[in-house]
Amino acid sequence: MKIISLFLPLILGTIVGLIINSSEYISLNQPPLAPPSILFPIIWSILYLLMGISYNLTSKTKDIKFIYYLQLIFNYLWNFIFFAFEMRFLAIIWIIILIFLVIIMIIRFYKDNKLSGYLQIPYLIWLLFALYLSIGIYILN
Repeated sequence: MKIISLFLPLILGTIVGLIINSSEYISLNQPPLAPPSILFPIIWSILYLLMGISYNLTSKTKDIKFIYYLQLIFNYLWNFIFFAFEMRFLAIIWIIILIFLVIIMIIRFYKDNKLSGYLQIPYLIWLLFALYLSIGIYILN
């Protein structure tokens, strides 16, 4: 079971990535500091692995499971909202909600296992950067 929960975020993220056509990203007007599209799968793979490791370090109580899986659902659905449905403003609102969910998750994970909470900080930082990119793309396109 631990091996499944370790790789579940990465596996589901890969499936979402295969379903969603994010190649249009390069054709959008980009805000300053926008990374090349080749970096996204690398960064997300690392973040998804950190999520799995972090989750495996927790005691997996009901509240931990709930916030963890809820933020994962919000994470994966953002891709459909932004890329498939091209609802850029909704994607901004969605990622703001996701950021709040991740902050709650970090706090809850930290209370259970400090390292588990710390391992989620790169995810939060990336989401804040993704919010910046989403707003920039919305304004410029």
